[in-house]
Amino acid sequence: MIPMKTLIDQLAQYAAYHRDHRNIWTHFIGIPMIVLSVVTLLSRQVLAAPHVGAYVLYITPALLVSAVVSVYYLRLDLRYGLVMAALLGLCCAAADTFALGTSSMLWLGAGVGLFVVGWIIQFVGHYFEGRKPAFVDDLIGLLIGPLFIVAEAGFLLGLRRDVHDAVVARAGAVR
Repeated sequence: MIPMKTLIDQLAQYAAYHRDHRNIWTHFIGIPMIVLSVVTLLSRQVLAAPHVGAYVLYITPALLVSAVVSVYYLRLDLRYGLVMAALLGLCCAAADTFALGTSSMLWLGAGVGLFVVGWIIQFVGHYFEGRKPAFVDDLIGLLIGPLFIVAEAGFLLGLRRDVHDAVVARAGAVR
């Protein structure tokens, strides 16, 4: 069995591709758009709809994928994992409401539109960086991207200085 990389390993590897502040800022916009688009596009197919008290819990591919990804984040780090699980839960709730409450054309247009525009914003950031996206060399970068922007937001607020310092020691300072 291959050992799982640590939180610092994953963030530092991803951060090495994201040292230009303009690239990081484009990721603050593009990554949430991409995550919301994927969750939205995976929310239309309801696999089950059990009642939980007065509420209906829509079990969709988005919910299942979000649960699996949340377990991965929790294994990397409990605090970041809880934040990521909460954010994915909010995305699932919003996407379910939108996907199940709108026409197929609006759902598909919004999902695909967010996806395309989010990626365009990402590639603009990588133009500033002068470097290809991290996922080109390691597909796990697609999962680490959302975690990276949550970590970066925390760093901007002065949180998790130990993680920040360890990432900067490996990837270098933001320019």
